[in-house]
Amino acid sequence: KQKDLPFRRVRIETPDDDFLDIDILEGNNKRLAILCHGLEGSSKSHYILGTSGMAIENSWDVAALNYRGCSGEMNRQRRMYHSGATDDLDLVLKHFSPGYQEIALVGFSLGGNLVLKYCGERPDSLDTSISSVTGISVPCDLAAGCRHIGKSSNFIYEKKFLVSLKEKIRQKEKQFPGSFDMKHVNSIHKLYDFDDQFTAPIHGFKDAEDYYGQSNCKQFLNDIRIPCKIISALDDPFLPSVSYPFKEADENPSIRFIASKFGGHVGFVRLGEAYYWNELKTIEFMNEQSGDIT
Repeated sequence: KQKDLPFRRVRIETPDDDFLDIDILEGNNKRLAILCHGLEGSSKSHYILGTSGMAIENSWDVAALNYRGCSGEMNRQRRMYHSGATDDLDLVLKHFSPGYQEIALVGFSLGGNLVLKYCGERPDSLDTSISSVTGISVPCDLAAGCRHIGKSSNFIYEKKFLVSLKEKIRQKEKQFPGSFDMKHVNSIHKLYDFDDQFTAPIHGFKDAEDYYGQSNCKQFLNDIRIPCKIISALDDPFLPSVSYPFKEADENPSIRFIASKFGGHVGFVRLGEAYYWNELKTIEFMNEQSGDIT
């Protein structure tokens, strides 16, 4: 477990009359690490706290995103968040970039897909202050990854996600009565079915396959032009073989892909140490690509 950190919350109003809550850790630095959490995570997730602590020790300020509906207060609009919602990340970057000379993007699981997609889908218009991007335990192929989570061996994980996601849909139905088909919500037992019936239509996709097809980062990896590191464990219970970007890393010199033998899903434990192995490697990479601004 990681200790709570003295975050300061900043609320950013969005163009569609919604908001994003960002938790800031400041050390009067000129470098900023923007951290993006995983599915149903938040700025309080252990991997966010661990990476934030190590970042501030290495002279990086931190901006930890809470996606819409993940900050402890439900967002205003019908839409929430999803794996490919790079418009909100872009808004956060534009908010903070004027105050920093250098920015590093770091994403975990769903957040890893988000930051990699962001950098690959706009190679010619990416903010020049972004010095590196790192993805940890990234489901690069969303459709295959979602089906993999649906395996019986992942029952506990899938159930945990669905309990939280279903509760958010119930809250949304109270906000927007009659906007959702609630008659089958209790019978959904697969993330794929949840995405097909709720995530996809809420966010303008035809169905789950359309959502995954447009949102997965794998199709954008060849277009990433800034220093990029992807770290995944070969024993990750959420990742099928097609989620490991060996081919993309071989074809793109900007990408360094590390496939460790062990580590599970964002579980790269260093026994007796304060920080996880992936947190150490992330900060090392951020510092290597930095202009050493202090």
